Amino acid sequence: MVQPDAVTSAIRRAIPDAQVSVEDLTGGGDHLQVSVVSTAFDGLNRIRQHQLVYRALREELASEAIHALALNTSTPD
Repeated sequence: MVQPDAVTSAIRRAIPDAQVSVEDLTGGGDHLQVSVVSTAFDGLNRIRQHQLVYRALREELASEAIHALALNTSTPD
């Protein structure tokens, strides 16, 4: 289980300008929907964008504190 604020902080450490939204899908803290908007994604395909976020959350994913992650990434309008 991981707190949404911890997820937001981890992503912002790796992607400082990120606008992050975290939703706990089950109430248990391990199934999350995360949306990230950042200029760091400019010119990157969706796979590369997701890899940046996965890298930011590698400890939480490796320890299975996050069991399932639905991820949406985009650049600012």
